Amino acid sequence: MILIKQSVLDQIVAHARLELPNEACGYLAGNDGVITFSYQLTNLDHSPEHFSFDPSEQFQAVKDARNKGLQIMANYHSHPQTPARPSEEDIRLAYDAEISYIIISLVSDQADVRSFKIKDSIVEKEEIVIV
Repeated sequence: MILIKQSVLDQIVAHARLELPNEACGYLAGNDGVITFSYQLTNLDHSPEHFSFDPSEQFQAVKDARNKGLQIMANYHSHPQTPARPSEEDIRLAYDAEISYIIISLVSDQADVRSFKIKDSIVEKEEIVIV
C-alpha cells in the first residue's frame, strides 16, 4: 500500500495531461510512508511510448529531496494510449525494488492511476490510498 496526498495525485495527473501526446515522468517523495511532494522531470525521449529522465533534473530532484528531509518513494510516468500497467520496457528498467512505480493511463477521459512494486521482473499491484 502507498499513501499519497490528493494534491500530489492531482499534480501528476495534470502533468500527464500537459505532456500529451508524450509520456510525462517524474519522482515522488515523502516521509513516513506518505507521498507529499512531486518532482516533474523532462522526458528526454519526447515519446508517447517511452521515457528517459533528464539526468541533471534527476540529480537536482534527489538533492532537493535530501535537503528537505524527504525520501524518493516512487517514480511515475504516463501511458497516453495504453492501460495503467507496466510495459515490458517498464519492467526491464525497474532497477529499484524499494520504490513504487506509478503509472497514469490517459486512455479515457478519467485518468487511471495505479501503483506497482517491481522486483526481479515480478510485478505486484499496490493499493493507492489518498490522504
